[in-house]
Amino acid sequence: MTTLILPPSETKRDGGAAGSSLDLAALSFPQATDARRSLLDALDVLLAGADADAARALKLGAKAATTELARARAVRSSPTMPALDRYTGVLYDALDAPTLSSAARARAERHVVVHSALVGILGAVDPIPAYRLSHDSRVPGVTLKRHWAPVLAPVVEALPGPILDLRSEGYAALGPLPQRDDALFVRVVSIGDDGVARALNHFNKKGKGAFVRALLEHGPVPDSLEDVMAVATQLGWPLRPGAPGELELVVPATLDGFANR
Repeated sequence: MTTLILPPSETKRDGGAAGSSLDLAALSFPQATDARRSLLDALDVLLAGADADAARALKLGAKAATTELARARAVRSSPTMPALDRYTGVLYDALDAPTLSSAARARAERHVVVHSALVGILGAVDPIPAYRLSHDSRVPGVTLKRHWAPVLAPVVEALPGPILDLRSEGYAALGPLPQRDDALFVRVVSIGDDGVARALNHFNKKGKGAFVRALLEHGPVPDSLEDVMAVATQLGWPLRPGAPGELELVVPATLDGFANR
């Protein structure tokens, strides 16, 4: 079974199901529960201190600090919603999970996982609160890479292959891919007028979201890497071998907003 690993987003939608709150037992991959709990405890200690220290650790500007610190302090009690619906931003706006067909939504639940800095690898519809923590946040007493990598590497290794890793490199380091031929980091590229493939920067997020939506809406996600690559190409999203351990996802020139970039 093919698995797609998505990054989170810095921005999150507020709200959630009335009366709900974070329940670690309701999250997928229970082998990460202890690491989730200890990180939440460390975050509590940080947030119990001075606002300026917490804002600095969470890399918050003065304008966002008040709102984001209040959100962080309520992380255990604020309402939850499915992870795919919680995240906003360029990738998730392109994926537009709330408007997926029921069949595509079911495929997302089966094939998509999301990597959160706060609670690790999640199922696509696992219920999570709004929160503030990034892969490069600095929580006193915790180095996120050292905290998460030993726990999440076995989680990722156990994911049914093939695995297409659409995370940023910062998040990929928190849960490294296993060393196998069908576990591949996806790098988004465009083809210039000279025929040369060049990696995209900010715009790669929109490409990832639009690609995942197209794949989910197309029909059953193939179980082999070769078939995934063939379907992607059929959909106008060529997916081809890149550097060792990588695939290149070629963004179509027709993607809205891409022209002339």
